Amino acid sequence: MPFGGAGRSLSRYKYKRGLGDFIKALEKAGEISRIDAEVSSELEITEITDRISKSGGPALFFRKVAGSDYPLLINAMGSYKRMAMALGSEAADEEAGKAYLDSIAEDIEKYLELLNGLSILKIMKSLPLLYRLIHAVPVRKITIRKPVCRKVIITGGDVDLFSLPVLKCWPCDAGRFFTLPLVFTKYPDSKRQNAGIYRMQILDRNTAAMHWHKHKDGSGIFGEYARKGNIMPVSVALGCDPAVTYAATAPLPGKIDEMMLAGWLRKSSVRMVKCLTNEIYVPENAEFVIEGYVDPAGELAEEGPFGDHTGYYSLKDKYPVFHVTCITHKRDPVYPATVVGRPPMEDCYMAKATERIFLPFLKMRVPEIIDLNLPLEGVFHNCAIVSVRRAYPGAARKVMNAIWGMGQMMYTKMIVAVGEDVDVHKPGEVFDAVVKNVRGEGELVISEGPLDALDHSSDRALYGCRLGVDASGDNRDNICKEKGMKDEKDGKDGKDGQGGQDSTPGRSVPYRVIPVRKQAPGDGRAAIYASFADRKYKYRFVIAVDHDIDPGDISTIMWKVFNNIDAGRDLIIQEGRIGIDATKKWPGEGVSRGWPDEIKMSEDIKELVTSRWGEYGL
Repeated sequence: MPFGGAGRSLSRYKYKRGLGDFIKALEKAGEISRIDAEVSSELEITEITDRISKSGGPALFFRKVAGSDYPLLINAMGSYKRMAMALGSEAADEEAGKAYLDSIAEDIEKYLELLNGLSILKIMKSLPLLYRLIHAVPVRKITIRKPVCRKVIITGGDVDLFSLPVLKCWPCDAGRFFTLPLVFTKYPDSKRQNAGIYRMQILDRNTAAMHWHKHKDGSGIFGEYARKGNIMPVSVALGCDPAVTYAATAPLPGKIDEMMLAGWLRKSSVRMVKCLTNEIYVPENAEFVIEGYVDPAGELAEEGPFGDHTGYYSLKDKYPVFHVTCITHKRDPVYPATVVGRPPMEDCYMAKATERIFLPFLKMRVPEIIDLNLPLEGVFHNCAIVSVRRAYPGAARKVMNAIWGMGQMMYTKMIVAVGEDVDVHKPGEVFDAVVKNVRGEGELVISEGPLDALDHSSDRALYGCRLGVDASGDNRDNICKEKGMKDEKDGKDGKDGQGGQDSTPGRSVPYRVIPVRKQAPGDGRAAIYASFADRKYKYRFVIAVDHDIDPGDISTIMWKVFNNIDAGRDLIIQEGRIGIDATKKWPGEGVSRGWPDEIKMSEDIKELVTSRWGEYGL
């Protein structure tokens, strides 16, 4: 039986009308599981979703959430196939989903090519492309028959944010958080709007903390209202067409309306309606709309901790307060949520969509770039692997500096540049390039600059050292030519060095991972120096991790390196060998602002979910 939305005739893009149609499409494709057992929004849904997400499982539709009358949808875009479906594809499997994301990038490249030397003939040939741009313009309706997002209106003392099945995701979270809200704001003295996804912690029945990072558009617009001394209107849409939800996450240039991208992606203009209690326009088919305002003169609220997409808790801080004036919703609304934490999780696939869709713009700005991979372990902003066309000496370094100077890419903590012959999506090829071409300090670039607000490794919030690794072979080629050297490979491949297990003394092995049970500050560095001093084995790369990390678990090691190092503090270079201290930093190790805890579910919730697994029907 279909569930989760009113039945309507569907066009080729079966769910472009709203979330309910997307749920139907997921059901038809066998990509959603329905759970009829009553579950708790406090931790239980997270543990179920985390298990399903990490095992490559389906979207989940929870019919009964304790304490709420509304069902909950989660993990809806948690695979390449479902991410592609969200943007208009009928992808049959994961590979088809990946291919569809690349096809969107190809469409964008056609627009960029069209701009290069316009002519009448070129325009005539490109009419289908140009026609599609009509859908990029959102349609605003001031008066409309009662919009579907306003079938039920809740005002005054009846407003209660706790009536929604809002999640407490992780044990140390400060409370219940909206995790997939589309926050709509309006530039003062302008009709331009912005949409972004910012988590919101419920403070009481009618207020929530608005988590605006300093670098985000929402924070900048808030600053404009504060300078003018004006109240800031804000509305939050929950449960829109998934293309609209995705567009709100996209790294668009400032003052570009995200609804334009959404309309282009779904080949249908986003229909917007004016809110009841403020001047904000929201998607007409949203499941819920929460209207309100933020007073820049009001007292800031303490928000957090929150188990974040880095796999660590983001620390508590002060943020503006969102005051709710009214809640409206459909007749049978579905509450959308997501859970973030250590990858892979649903948000990873949204980030991979961004990687593919925005690659043409990156290549337009930096033509030396061939391809890009944001590995899941890098949690979007901690690592980028880029293949570079070596058109001239120093091309890889030019690309690194260009990326660090470009929009939200400025937060990229580590950039690994490889040559044009390396497939950035094949870890083995990237590893081989690093082993072959990175021989010491000459292939490393350390750049001070902005870091993501969630980066915990630097001593100073929002600022620290970023690392560039030139594995393109450019620098190595120059050295070989200058010294008349042959470019020789190591005698053994990377696997032999894993965990430091090598039986041939004196042999050059690529890397060693050392689990360190730290007893004092500096123990990680000391272990690296001790390994360097052991002349029996010539490890070129030595990585120190905490004692509970399996040296053979490469994914976890990558995640730790990308999260836990500041390049200016944690790199050790000695006689052509490179050490990386990826251990948790203690007081006295160059971090004065505290080190967050890693996200872990409590044992009692794990046991509860295990005992109830049969009830869930999964």
